[in-house]
Amino acid sequence: MTDSRESPKARPPKSAKTQLRVGRLVKAHGLKGALKLELYTDDPEGRFAPGASFTLQVPESSPWHGKQLAVREFRWMNSHPVAFFEGVDDRSEAEELVRAILWIDQDAEASPAEDDAWYDHQLVGLDVVRDDVVVGRIIRVDHLPAQDLLIVRRGPDDEVLVPFVKAIVPEVDVPGGRVIVTPPSGLFEDLPGEADEAGRAVDEKNPVAADASDADEGDAAEV
Repeated sequence: MTDSRESPKARPPKSAKTQLRVGRLVKAHGLKGALKLELYTDDPEGRFAPGASFTLQVPESSPWHGKQLAVREFRWMNSHPVAFFEGVDDRSEAEELVRAILWIDQDAEASPAEDDAWYDHQLVGLDVVRDDVVVGRIIRVDHLPAQDLLIVRRGPDDEVLVPFVKAIVPEVDVPGGRVIVTPPSGLFEDLPGEADEAGRAVDEKNPVAADASDADEGDAAEV
């Protein structure tokens, strides 16, 4: 789960302990190991209280791979959230953590206190509905540093990557078994019926071509 009111977010897969994504380290700040944060929580002071510990999502090549990160101090600097962490004492060490995503453990059965936040297992299997038509089903959620992606399957070999943001996914209805999408042009271009509509639009704009096509069909019928 992610704590966020700006856009819907996905939680990682269900287990006895599920994890919540609460922040991302975006930039080293100063010379004493501080890092600016991108927050995915409505309660930063609570989530980043001194002693709070996080699981790190970093590349396997990172010296921090497989390690925990504990908060030493959290503060606001020029309206930006900044944190100091145990074992991060200078700028070079802080820069090793840039782009790391911070996760905390949460009971999988606990009732979420945040709006617009779901676990992956709640999203996988939901129908994807556009203009009251089911256009696919969610088969996976990918967590990327910038945003989450819903992987939507429309056929055996046809998958669409849908950014999980409110502008594109304005409604998640878990009890109803569906999500509503309002995708930009190009994301679901080849929906059933759209090709025919596109063809008719071309014919309307080019009646000569349409007449020629009809004539060809007529000639073929006579032969």
